[in-house]
Amino acid sequence: MTYDAVITNSHVVTDQGLVDKNIIIDDGKIVGLTTDEPSCDEKINGHGLVSIPGVIDTHVHYGVYSPIDKAAVTESRVAALGGVTTMMRMLRLGDSYKRSLASQLEASAGTHFVDYTIHASIFNKQQIEEMKFCVENGVTSFKLYMNLGADVGHVYMDMVPNTTSLHEVKVEVNLEIVENVVRTAASLGCPVLVHAEDYEACSCGIKTAKEKKKDGLAAWSESRPQEAEVKAIQTVSNFARKYGCTLYFAHIGSRSALKQIQKEKNVGTKIFVETCPHYLTLSYENQKGYLAKVMPPIRTAEDISFVWDTIDTNQVDTIGTDHVANQLKLKLKGSDVWDALAGFPGIGTLLPILLSEGINKKRITLQKLVQLTSTNAAKIFGMYPKKGTIENGSDADITMVDLKKKMRVRSELFGGFSDYIVYEGWTLTGWPVKTILRGEIVAEDLQVVGKAGFGKLIKRPVTAFN
Repeated sequence: MTYDAVITNSHVVTDQGLVDKNIIIDDGKIVGLTTDEPSCDEKINGHGLVSIPGVIDTHVHYGVYSPIDKAAVTESRVAALGGVTTMMRMLRLGDSYKRSLASQLEASAGTHFVDYTIHASIFNKQQIEEMKFCVENGVTSFKLYMNLGADVGHVYMDMVPNTTSLHEVKVEVNLEIVENVVRTAASLGCPVLVHAEDYEACSCGIKTAKEKKKDGLAAWSESRPQEAEVKAIQTVSNFARKYGCTLYFAHIGSRSALKQIQKEKNVGTKIFVETCPHYLTLSYENQKGYLAKVMPPIRTAEDISFVWDTIDTNQVDTIGTDHVANQLKLKLKGSDVWDALAGFPGIGTLLPILLSEGINKKRITLQKLVQLTSTNAAKIFGMYPKKGTIENGSDADITMVDLKKKMRVRSELFGGFSDYIVYEGWTLTGWPVKTILRGEIVAEDLQVVGKAGFGKLIKRPVTAFN
């Protein structure tokens, strides 16, 4: 028979290891790995390249500073260029999910270049009562922002679709909210993603730093001490053990947080850990200005080394970007670090950073890269084996990388909503050269060749957390 496509001559990273086989694709699925070269409509030459499962970015904020009907186009375009085939959106609503989820989904449909799915952020009692409704609509993971409350409880929610007004809301994610979200998620069989910073500790730290007229990223880090992360981790882990809930700690980048998480695991808490590229590369010691302001803060060079070490000892499960699609006029809206906006774009450089700083510096193997960027995420969030692997029956989501390709990072490479990037001017070795989604090439040689709308919403079942 004649198949739709065959990827020839690449090194293929499978769950079992690295193999030199051709990948047969038909009807959007992988239907075989072979040393033969069967008849096909399209032959994709992979000579000198490595084929890995399409990257799943577990942590993406878009729709906050531009409406989702626009942001889905710009940010999924960047994702495709960066080798990401599935992006997981952190949806933040200031009102009812029953009232507003449908409009967000409708505005997202027909706009993505790559596949996408959603985590639902929970801020209040009404939204807790609507968690079952979210599950019934294929949203099976929930986000807690323990950093939001009191005088640091202001947050920008996602814009109403087809509008351009920023939507700032005051929230109070207190202990009652935290406990009830954990309890409800456990009853539904869903994981809770946690932003683990104690808002009271952060509020006190910021107030003290301002009174002392401190400024800069070092001051930002000092004002949100690692102890604030530790306290939040202890608090939510106690609730998780009480109710049997699985936790997923997002954007972990400090030595103290990682050590505390290991302690919580040792007493039986079911925990997954995500870190981000910036915690593997950036410290307040090597950064000037305010572009790298983020929550939790980037820390020291010693923390960076510690995160790499925990990856090596299998204490980190995934790497997401915490990508925030914002612009310089918002990012640097004030004159000091306290007025600067937290968060920055990163989905386009996720894979190049890991190839350059991880693979090519021999800090991680190709097998580990695939686990961190795809397989583990698919298993944790109910998409495996449809996503996250190159095997018979899986979606033909494949990212082909050139480990020797060397390029300088420039924000204009990606064409997203953001007009800056924290890695501007870095020369990275190792880049994605083809991004294939369900058998179709959507990006090639840093050019988008797919169509907006080809990406589909992935409705996820409740998973057993393999």
